[in-house]
Amino acid sequence: MSRSYVADAIINMPFSGIRKFFDIASQMEGIVSLGVGEPDFETPWNIREEAIYRLERGNTIYTSNAGLLELRQAISTYMRDSFSLSYSPNDQILVTVGASEGIDVSMRAIINPGDEVLLAEPCFVSYKPCIIMAGGIPVVIKTKAENDFRLTPEDILPCITEKTKALLMAYPSNPTGAIMEKADLEQIAEVLRERDILTISDEIYAELTYGAKHVSIASLPGMVERTIVLGGFSKAFSMTGWRLGYACGPAEIITAMLKIHQYTLMCAPTVSQYAGVEAFRGSMGSVSRMRKEYDNRRRVMVNGFRSMGMDCFEPRGAFYVFPSIKKTGLTSEEFCTRLLYEDKVAVVPGNAFGESGEGFIRCSYAYSVDSLREALRRIENFLGKLGNTRCQ
Repeated sequence: MSRSYVADAIINMPFSGIRKFFDIASQMEGIVSLGVGEPDFETPWNIREEAIYRLERGNTIYTSNAGLLELRQAISTYMRDSFSLSYSPNDQILVTVGASEGIDVSMRAIINPGDEVLLAEPCFVSYKPCIIMAGGIPVVIKTKAENDFRLTPEDILPCITEKTKALLMAYPSNPTGAIMEKADLEQIAEVLRERDILTISDEIYAELTYGAKHVSIASLPGMVERTIVLGGFSKAFSMTGWRLGYACGPAEIITAMLKIHQYTLMCAPTVSQYAGVEAFRGSMGSVSRMRKEYDNRRRVMVNGFRSMGMDCFEPRGAFYVFPSIKKTGLTSEEFCTRLLYEDKVAVVPGNAFGESGEGFIRCSYAYSVDSLREALRRIENFLGKLGNTRCQ
């Protein structure tokens, strides 16, 4: 073949750093994996039972492109009751194939070629590629551990140009576990309002915060009309494989996203949508129980790393810890590769989430306490074998 038929942008795009280590680990025996952000809880029974019932009734045909009206109404009620946000089920809510689709179609709906999108890093691996595939230019804003990985006006202002179209951020954060409280968000909102910059706020972990209730930036004055809120069922309801999410925002933008969605995906899985209705109706107690267990695991991980002498930022949301491995003298890739092959623990190098993640590793605590303790034991053993006393 004399030439490549693959687009240059895709050729130059790296594979996900998360999947790289997970795929290697899946081929090895005796691995303890803390690599994938997937809850180890089963989807609550009432949700599964509703799905079974819908299958038995034959409710398997296409829904409206925007999603079942009943589900959009349930999402509207949830957003109102949980975050004081008012969205019309008719034209301000789109049911998506996971929050991941929401990221993709929101970028494609708003970006013209050459538009710049501010991107708070470290961040989820798909954000930058989605901006690039939509023809935009990602402008990275590096957040720092010493500032609890929070976004500040001082971080944002130097990055704004006449081409700035939007800010893409996610709190609670994957990979850091950082959150933004109301006072933090108010400062950011002031900058965005003054410059009429759109916000895409990925709030997939909104139900998983510890010690502080989640606040959506869209709930602040003057922000609902310039914010797309993305959410979903994967994390809080342990429904990763159901592929169900949603986008809420101004009618003009949601309508544009709907156009892309109807041409590419038609609708989210029908049975999953019925299950989503049931999730909001009767599973919030299950969410509370899972959150309590995650909080326990969070403390196990933070205390474990700190007892080894590692610097470990205390996450207050999601289910990840992001400890620093800088004292070892290894890069994130070196640390994770050696840990995987020498002591059979799979974690994700921090640079998979952007250059500002270098010097850190991401460990998911969406696993049993026994698995977490075994992983910590092996990591401590690995540090000991390094002959490196700088973590002590």
